[in-house]
Amino acid sequence: MKKANKFGLNTNVIKEISRIKNEPKWMLDIRLKAYNSFKKINTPKWGPDLSKIDFSKIIYYSSPLNKNKYKKTWKDVPKNIRTIYKKLNIQKNEAKYFAGLNSQFDSEIVYNNLKNELNRKGVIFTNIETAIQKYPNLVKHYFSTLIPYTDNKYAALNTAVWSGGSFVYVPKKTKLDQPLQAYFRINKKSLGQFERTLIIVDEGAYLHYNEGCTAPVYDENNLHASVVEIFVNKNGYCRYSTIQNWSDNVLNLVTKRAVIEESAIMEWIDGNLGSKLNMKYPCTILKGNNSVSKCISIALASKKNVIHDTGAKMIHIGKNTKSQIISKSIAQNGGNATYRGLVKITKNSLNSSADVVCDTLILDDKSKSDTFPTEKIMNNSSVIKHEAKISDLDKQMLFYLASKGIDPTTAKQIIITGFIKEFNIELPIEYSVELNRLMKLNIK
Repeated sequence: MKKANKFGLNTNVIKEISRIKNEPKWMLDIRLKAYNSFKKINTPKWGPDLSKIDFSKIIYYSSPLNKNKYKKTWKDVPKNIRTIYKKLNIQKNEAKYFAGLNSQFDSEIVYNNLKNELNRKGVIFTNIETAIQKYPNLVKHYFSTLIPYTDNKYAALNTAVWSGGSFVYVPKKTKLDQPLQAYFRINKKSLGQFERTLIIVDEGAYLHYNEGCTAPVYDENNLHASVVEIFVNKNGYCRYSTIQNWSDNVLNLVTKRAVIEESAIMEWIDGNLGSKLNMKYPCTILKGNNSVSKCISIALASKKNVIHDTGAKMIHIGKNTKSQIISKSIAQNGGNATYRGLVKITKNSLNSSADVVCDTLILDDKSKSDTFPTEKIMNNSSVIKHEAKISDLDKQMLFYLASKGIDPTTAKQIIITGFIKEFNIELPIEYSVELNRLMKLNIK
């Protein structure tokens, strides 16, 4: 473990991570192939400048646990970790709101639990490491097939050094009445976090998966490069809700992708409130006929030199498919909130439709926003609609609220809450409350 807990990346570090996790040879082979791809793939030329990332100054693995074995009860979690989670209300919310909880601290899952009745129904909710040991054929069948390590530089990096993350399998016609929750915390200076999430929703099954992320502020950058692969089978439903509130020293470079079969539904509810640099574009491949997907996202760039380059991708393959993208961006104090998206309706995706709405609120003359939509329609029976709007604070509304005795800061927060209402109403109540609290902290 100590050998992996050092700066820099090479094959020895990758082999050490694999040894710590007691992996089969096929997973180590994937890691090493991914590392070769990582070295060969160039840094993206579009979007924010990533050329200054120094991969030699990143720690690629650090475990807070002696034996790298997650705990099933809170009392067994190390006290220093429990203290942090108590402040964040993680333990308090588990029993009340969630069907199960998976919590990662630095490079390892430290706590995992699933309600007994879901275990009896055959639901699997654990970390990838445990899934490889208990369900190797299932993991091997899906792992890195939707997002191969050749996809992009940071997916290659994740595949080489991944650690932690969630594995979810929901059996046929099984409905989870409460969400599953994953929580990720980076707590070590200069550490990279590279969790890997693999979700399989079987035919006619229903899943809502929540994800939260935080990190303390350090004077060195942390790198977060995760990969999420989701497979939704016929008539299945999956909602993936995220509120990430990374500190402004985190570089957040995430690849999320889902493929959905006939009459399946995939929903992304994606909130981006923190990080120094954020590049995230949840993608759905609408493979099956009559499949439906939507992505509702917000991005708040609230400080100078903070860049949120976010959006979504919808790729229509099946007939009679429908997609919707609603993007809400807010920029203040010199921040940059940019939308970047792709909608592609292929030749055989007949009678399909896509709707894109990009709204940006710029709160001062120091901030900026750009919109980079790419939209391709390759048959004559389908439709794409696109609407984009950039605005500032409504002075008449501010005046009206002031006339009611509301102070300027609270008035601004009320207007912004209305601006993101499409996002807020989609959140579970505990996430909605937390979002409102975070917005009040960030909007001054």
